[in-house]
Amino acid sequence: MDLLDTLVAKGLRRELPTREEALAVLANPDEDLLDVVAAAGRVRRQWFGRRVKLNYLVNLKSGLCPEDCGYCSQRLGSKAEILKYTWLKPDQAAAAAKAGVAGGAKRVCLVASGRGPTDRDVDRVADTISAIKAENEDVEICACLGLLSDGQATRLREAGVHAYNHNLNTSEDTYGDICSTHDYADRVDTVQQAQAAGLSACSGLIAGMGESDADLVDVVFALRALNPDSVPVNFLIPIEGTPLAKEWSLTPQRCLRILAMVRFVCPDIEVRLAGGREVHLRSMQPLALHLVNSIFLGDYLTTEGQTGQADLDMIADAGFVVEGTDEKTLHGDREAVGDDVSSGTDLPPNA
Repeated sequence: MDLLDTLVAKGLRRELPTREEALAVLANPDEDLLDVVAAAGRVRRQWFGRRVKLNYLVNLKSGLCPEDCGYCSQRLGSKAEILKYTWLKPDQAAAAAKAGVAGGAKRVCLVASGRGPTDRDVDRVADTISAIKAENEDVEICACLGLLSDGQATRLREAGVHAYNHNLNTSEDTYGDICSTHDYADRVDTVQQAQAAGLSACSGLIAGMGESDADLVDVVFALRALNPDSVPVNFLIPIEGTPLAKEWSLTPQRCLRILAMVRFVCPDIEVRLAGGREVHLRSMQPLALHLVNSIFLGDYLTTEGQTGQADLDMIADAGFVVEGTDEKTLHGDREAVGDDVSSGTDLPPNA
């Protein structure tokens, strides 16, 4: 309990824990799990109250990627049975985004497979943003297009992009084990390019790829040093046809400890529960809401999530509320957090 009291006190002051303290959270026994969740939950409530931010993915281009990231079903040489298609037209993407916004999503994440965008691709994304904003002017737009070239981050910001997502995924020491076509430094550079252009940085990790506790702590401390506004935490879904298809090492308890560790290291940063939550947390998903303040609504890139309505029901049943479009999420906002927020909308069937 001395450890948890120390971590709570540091989190309430936005103070970084030590590596030893972060490692101790991951090593905590299952029988003490609820104590860990309660402690990290105090930190989460200090900065975000009971609010949960909803995000919605739109996969603009699927498969056909020249990169060899071992976790990804869209990778070079993947034998995974997924949909493969080139760029959605702007009206198609806008229609998909509309379903998420109707369900309460505050941010739409536009994702495209590939090493990085061409200038023509940036134009395509700009046209798509115009189509989305024509119907939903206030929605946040996050782009996730891979490695950026000089000037592209600025062009995306001018086109209406609010945030750019590019995950570090794992520690620098083990990055070469999951990818050989680009390196860890390339990813850090893209995050920094986005920040330099005035975009909100979104960068996170994937847990469950065979990494050690030290690797998890390393990547989360590296993320904290980059100072992103949001940190998505993904849990690997081992997909047949990828190199990590047999990597089933996560338990619901370990996932919750990982989320708690991320919250202690990033106390006032948006921590987003992302891919794999349904697979690995299962019936313990509602407990994760005491640790994170953001989730994806509905499906992911090439895997299905639970229905959007089930997500909304889970949030309400756990005593949380959907964050409104007029409320700030970024960790630069130090104002008191209010609690009377409601979604007021239902997700359309099959969205």
